[in-house]
Amino acid sequence: MSIVLAIAIVSVIGLVGAAILVAAARYMAVEEDPRIGQVTEALPGANCGACGYAGCADYAKAIVSGEAETGRCVPGGQKSADAVAAIMGVEAGKAVKMKAVVLCQGSYEHTTDKYDYQGVQSCAASAALYGGSSACPYGCLGYGDCVKVCKFDAIRVENGLSRVDPDKCTGCGECAKACPKHIISVRPVSANPIVLCANEDRGALTHKECTAGCIGCMKCTKVCPEEAITVQDNRARIDPAKCISCGACVLTCPVGAIVSFG
Repeated sequence: MSIVLAIAIVSVIGLVGAAILVAAARYMAVEEDPRIGQVTEALPGANCGACGYAGCADYAKAIVSGEAETGRCVPGGQKSADAVAAIMGVEAGKAVKMKAVVLCQGSYEHTTDKYDYQGVQSCAASAALYGGSSACPYGCLGYGDCVKVCKFDAIRVENGLSRVDPDKCTGCGECAKACPKHIISVRPVSANPIVLCANEDRGALTHKECTAGCIGCMKCTKVCPEEAITVQDNRARIDPAKCISCGACVLTCPVGAIVSFG
C-alpha cells in the first residue's frame, strides 16, 4: 500500500511540475520576428562568418534588429543584398564583389622544397616543422588546407601551388583563415594590380628561394605616375587609393610578380 501511495504522490508532483513548466513557457515565451526566418532564407546558407557574425541566422537577427547592414553577405553578393533589402523594406546598398587570391607564384617551376617532408599532408603540420618544406619561408606549402575548407570547390593545388578559380570563389574567406602562412587575401575585385609575393628577404636571397618572387628592385616605383607603389621590407606594396590601374608596373616588373587582379 505504501508503495502505491508513493508512486501516486510522485506522479502528482510530476504532473504539477509539468503543468508549471508549460504555463511558464507560454507566459515567458518571446515571439520571434518572422522576418528573421525570411532573411535567413534569402541568404546563401554558407555560414562562413565573412559578414562578421557566427552564421547566416545570427546575421539575419542582426539585420532585423537594425544592428547590421543588408549588404554584408560576401557569398550572396548583390542578389542576397537585394532580397534582404526587399524583406526589410529598405534600399539595397551596392555589394562589393570579393575574391580570394593567393599571394604567391611559387609553383615547382619557380621554387623547390628544402627537405623531403613525409609527415601529415597538411600545410599547418608542415609549417610547424622548421617553417615548412618550401625553400621560400613565406610561400605556399601546397598541401591543400585551403582546398579542404572551401565549400565551393574554388581552390585546387597545381604543381605545388594553390590556385583560386575566380568564377567559383565567393570571397567567404575560409581559405584565408586556414592558411598557416597567411598568404591568401580576400579583397575587392578591381582593375588594380596586385603583388603576388609575400617574401620579405633581400632580393638576392629571394631570387634563390623563388624565381618569381619580388626582389625589391624598385623599378615599379619609378614608372608609377601616381606614386602608388612603395617598397617596404624588400617587397613592393601598392596603395589602392592612389592606383589608377595604368598597368605600367605590371609591364615593368622583371620577375612578373605584379599582375592584374580584376
